[in-house]
Amino acid sequence: MPEKDLLIEVKNLRKVYPVPGGEVVALDGIDLSIERGQIYGIIGMSGAGKSTLIRCMNRLDTPTEGQILINGQNILAMNEKQLMATRRKVSMIFQQFNLLMQKTVARNVRYPLEIAGVDKKKANERVMELLRIVQLEDKANAYPIQLSGGQRQRVAIARALASNPEVLLCDEATSALDPMTTQSILALLQKINKELGITVVLITHEMAVIRQICSRVAILDGGKIAEEGTVDDVFVHTRSAAGRRLFGIVPTGDDEEAIPEVPALRIVFEEGKETQPIIAGLVKEAGVEVNILSADIKRINGKSYGQMLIETPKDDEARKRTIHYLESQGLTVKEVDPL
Repeated sequence: MPEKDLLIEVKNLRKVYPVPGGEVVALDGIDLSIERGQIYGIIGMSGAGKSTLIRCMNRLDTPTEGQILINGQNILAMNEKQLMATRRKVSMIFQQFNLLMQKTVARNVRYPLEIAGVDKKKANERVMELLRIVQLEDKANAYPIQLSGGQRQRVAIARALASNPEVLLCDEATSALDPMTTQSILALLQKINKELGITVVLITHEMAVIRQICSRVAILDGGKIAEEGTVDDVFVHTRSAAGRRLFGIVPTGDDEEAIPEVPALRIVFEEGKETQPIIAGLVKEAGVEVNILSADIKRINGKSYGQMLIETPKDDEARKRTIHYLESQGLTVKEVDPL
């Protein structure tokens, strides 16, 4: 197998915040490897540590211990000059855009170039090039207050691209946007990744975002990685409680009646099998009565996956026949214990 082209390596990363009477462990032994050219998703519920992790990746926050290697260089050991040079290669966009409201769109995008001392003529040419990439060249002289939320995020993305970064860190970049605008921003990130070869690291609490554009995902839970792998594999072979919640395998929310109170079997139908009459076959061939708890179809990286939660037969022999039949049909079957 070809050797992996690792761009970012996070090794045994810990971040501890002192609080009156003790401490809060935000990150607890995080290990990640992100290859050049990937769109890598980091997902978790509120308080899982994902924003702390991404802020550590460009030293907006300093870890308590561990290593963060970018192109093999430990950014935690860099002096201020080295860190400034690295930050030009690791750009960041935020949930709230962080634009300069008193400056035009063009001046916002040009700002990093001004700081870097780029010649004004070259800077202006670069600004228009970037505005064409994000499809806002007609808004160069507008002010952020005159733009929609999606347009403001496009300006923020153009500004982040000004220094020709290798990595684009996205901290909840779509969570303040409506669904249609979210789709357009995700499509833009895919375009930037594909056409410019920029590695994208995307922090989110929305599994739909991960399913749509990410190639790999790490699920954070309580400052630790609950599971990590390709998005397809983590969905099909979900192992953690956090993963089951985020993928919608076990319903969440205040409706306790929605949460299965009985042992269940999770069946995953990969593309091409989600429309087959599997349950009818199960009843006919295995002679098992089926109680369906939930069912849906999801799209991951353009492929369809069906998933169904059925009550586990109480009789052990019937349970074995059920699992055997489903697996004989090429389906993935996992036992899910009630929460």
